[in-house]
Amino acid sequence: MDHHSQEKTISAPEFADFILDIGVFLLSSGAHCGRVFSNINRFAERWNFSVNINPTISGLTVTVKDKKDVLNSVTRYKTAPAHAVHLRMLSEISKLSWDTQEESCSFEDVKSRFKEVKKIKNYNSMLVSVAVGISCACLCLLAGGNYLNGIIAFIASFTGSLVRFKILKLQFNLMISFVIAAFTTTMIAGLDMIYHIGSSPEATLATSVLYLIPGVPLINTTIDLIEGYLSSALARALFSGFILLCIAAGMTISILIMGIHYF
Repeated sequence: MDHHSQEKTISAPEFADFILDIGVFLLSSGAHCGRVFSNINRFAERWNFSVNINPTISGLTVTVKDKKDVLNSVTRYKTAPAHAVHLRMLSEISKLSWDTQEESCSFEDVKSRFKEVKKIKNYNSMLVSVAVGISCACLCLLAGGNYLNGIIAFIASFTGSLVRFKILKLQFNLMISFVIAAFTTTMIAGLDMIYHIGSSPEATLATSVLYLIPGVPLINTTIDLIEGYLSSALARALFSGFILLCIAAGMTISILIMGIHYF
């Protein structure tokens, strides 16, 4: 007997709830709209549904229609959880979608596997902060600073990153975390400007805050714009622009407090 005939019929609302869960996790983990659509479409093809999606930076709307039964259709919306780039999550969901399409996995098996994917923990904040510190220190060296400047850039960015993670853990507003992280980092890096430690204090101050630049949202903005998801691209651009404004605000407050007039 054919494997597909043994599987119970899936209703459009049931399938819509499933792909909404998939979609918002992709969005919150750093996926661009084209990736969300391609992953969801693989699931839809497996169970003979047609899907229209409208992704935004804050959530996802899907319309699911059964190709064999036009009455079996539904439109649903779900808000995405807080954004936290998680590349492993993107890879695991993409792998699951390919396995579902190529191996004709059952709906229950796929849901079970996705539950396991959702249990994957996010990156350790201490390890991320160490990596941030090392990258900013290297950027400082590339910008003309010496090893003393690089060490201060490491300390400043490492501390600022830890402070930002702590603020997010306390569930403060995301933008507040960027302002305070930029302020903290600049206060530490600014000491290099005041006491003229190393050969290029300006490089320390300029590079220590670069870890806050919203690289993934900016890249996704460009990709969405190229692929035609204009509303999402505009929302991501505004989101990224406001993050940059928050970084500038945090740096400005710190520079004014420290009395740095020549940066």
